[in-house]
Amino acid sequence: MPETYDPEAEQQDLAAVGAAVRARLDADPSAMRIPTDEIEAYAVADFLTPAECERFTVLVDQNARPSATFDNQEEDLYRTSYSGDVNPYEPFVAMIERRINDLLGIDPSFGETSQGQRYEVGQEYQAHCDFFGARTAFYRREQPAGGQRSWTAMIYLNDVEEGGATDFMHIGITFTPRQGMLLTWNNMKRDGSPNINTLHAAKPVEAGVKYVITKWYRSRKWTPQYLLAEQGLQAQD
Repeated sequence: MPETYDPEAEQQDLAAVGAAVRARLDADPSAMRIPTDEIEAYAVADFLTPAECERFTVLVDQNARPSATFDNQEEDLYRTSYSGDVNPYEPFVAMIERRINDLLGIDPSFGETSQGQRYEVGQEYQAHCDFFGARTAFYRREQPAGGQRSWTAMIYLNDVEEGGATDFMHIGITFTPRQGMLLTWNNMKRDGSPNINTLHAAKPVEAGVKYVITKWYRSRKWTPQYLLAEQGLQAQD
């Protein structure tokens, strides 16, 4: 971990980005705030057009591979979908990422590469939070890569015949996939500390296929692990 890492400073940064995004979305008539005090979450209907969703679906299929958890531990019963990063330099992907960045108002350099996910019948992603546990080895590895995750932006690329809902079980709110809808939430509390109420699950698909694009943001500039390795900046476990 870099010697300059300061957990208090990171929490302040996370609180600041949370406040900035909150103000931006509250002022955006296209963003509907989810009615709960437990997490900060917003939905934007028709963020992507059907044609854009269909084009992204093709990219997801081209990059799909069996999903793994963030610490690279594949767990057959925990996350059973297919996933893969899309090419951020492909002009279509870059255009969509700019729109997500503009919606949230977060520095684009803080954003991870967008990831596509495909869920077939019976596949799911069991209850999890998108933020990194502070005592985990992969959190230490991620400090030089941009630190903690702040906001998540997820777009449903298709209507699902049956199942596949996103369930925030701690707050009792479930989202049914709707083509083109963007769902975004702050993984932190207002003070910049992790919010366990963001615990959520991708419920099993019961009929059809579910396609999703997800983009995560960090507390500071994100650098992929392979670039850190080239620079000799990876943290030790």
